[in-house]
Amino acid sequence: MMEFEEKVQATKPVFSGHLIDVEVQTVVTPKGQEATREVVHHAPAVALLMVDDDDRAILMKQWRAPIKKVTLEVPAGKVDPRDGGDPQKAAIREMNEETRLQAAHLKKINAAYTSVGFCDEYMTTYYATGLTPVTTALPQDADEELAMVKVTKDEAKAMIESGEIEDQKTVSALYYWFAQDVTHG
Repeated sequence: MMEFEEKVQATKPVFSGHLIDVEVQTVVTPKGQEATREVVHHAPAVALLMVDDDDRAILMKQWRAPIKKVTLEVPAGKVDPRDGGDPQKAAIREMNEETRLQAAHLKKINAAYTSVGFCDEYMTTYYATGLTPVTTALPQDADEELAMVKVTKDEAKAMIESGEIEDQKTVSALYYWFAQDVTHG
């Protein structure tokens, strides 16, 4: 049987920020080669496929500095100390903060690493339906400018095909939504 695990020989922290920590690892591969790995550490995160009673998905329009453009994304955010490590609590909180909505039904779709080549972010995605306005709105992040956009399945498919929606968590969540037509009717 082939061995795949690399043995970490040294770790050097190179950056510690509000959202991420970065380290450089010196590793030895199973074949005895020394190599360098750059690793980004990120808190666990959540994403929400929110579908209203008119069968429209809720997306958030916002500026994303790394790609220098406005994106359309499913609501999402990181699990933080307020959530006690519980992704479902984080999903409920993020839904309130970003959309001012709550869900009568919240179902876990999946959980996965977002980009295993360089990052340890683990994202849990939920499907939220039975949406109603919250009675108590939580404070929004001061550094976020958000606008809600509601799209039908046909609109969402066209936006993915045209490249207007290009965020991976959003594409994956929307494809789950599209598959519901195939599996349930």
